[in-house]
Amino acid sequence: MAAARRSRQLSLPAPRTWGGRRRGAGRKASTGRPGPRHGRRPVHRARHPVHVTLRALDEIPSLRADAVYPDVRRALSRASKPFFRVLQFSVQMDHIHLIVEAEGTLALTRGTQGLAIRCARAINRACHRRGRVWRHRYHAHYLRTPREVRAAYVYVLLNHRKHLRASPGIDPRSSGAWFEGWARPPPPPLEASPVIAPRTWLAAVGWRRAGGAIDCGEAPVAGTAR
Repeated sequence: MAAARRSRQLSLPAPRTWGGRRRGAGRKASTGRPGPRHGRRPVHRARHPVHVTLRALDEIPSLRADAVYPDVRRALSRASKPFFRVLQFSVQMDHIHLIVEAEGTLALTRGTQGLAIRCARAINRACHRRGRVWRHRYHAHYLRTPREVRAAYVYVLLNHRKHLRASPGIDPRSSGAWFEGWARPPPPPLEASPVIAPRTWLAAVGWRRAGGAIDCGEAPVAGTAR
C-alpha cells in the first residue's frame, strides 16, 4: 500500500487589522493655543497667592462687550468664599486673569472650579447660549516671591495694555479701580468692591519690596503668565 501523503500546511500572510504603529495614527496635534498639562497639580501653600487664567472658546463673544462684562463681573464678585478669595481680576476679550488666595490645594481647586462654573453660566445667560465656555481647565501660576507677586499684579491689572495697546490708565474691565497699590491712586469708586482684601503677607505687603507701588504706565512683562 502506498504511503499516505503527508499534508503540507501553507503559510498565509496574516491580515493587518488594528493595533500597532501606523502612519497617521494617534491623537492629532491641536492647532490652537496649548492648554495646561493634565498632570497632578503641585501642592498649594496658603501663604502663596496664585495667578489663575481661564481661556474661552473661539465661538464665545468678547467677554469685554457691554452685554457680557457686567454679568462676568457680578459672577466674579460672588465667587469668593471663606477658604478662597479673589484679590484682583481683569477680563479680556477671550480670557480672564485673576489673582487669588486659597487655604490649601483642595480649596484652590474647588474655589477656582466653582468660579469657572459661575462665570460660564453668567456668560451663557448673557449670550443666550448653552454648552461649554472654557477651552480647557484653568492655568495656575503659584506666586512664591515678592517679585513674582508684583509682576502678577502688573500683568493682571494692566493686561489691556498688552492685548489692546491701550494708553496708560486703569482698565475699566478690571478690578483696578479698587486696587490700593497704585503710585497715583484714582478717586475711590462709589460702587462696592468686587474683590477681597488680601490676607497673605506676599499679596498685602511683601510685593511692595520688589519695586514699590505700581504706575499705570507700566506694561506686562512677556512670559509672566507662565
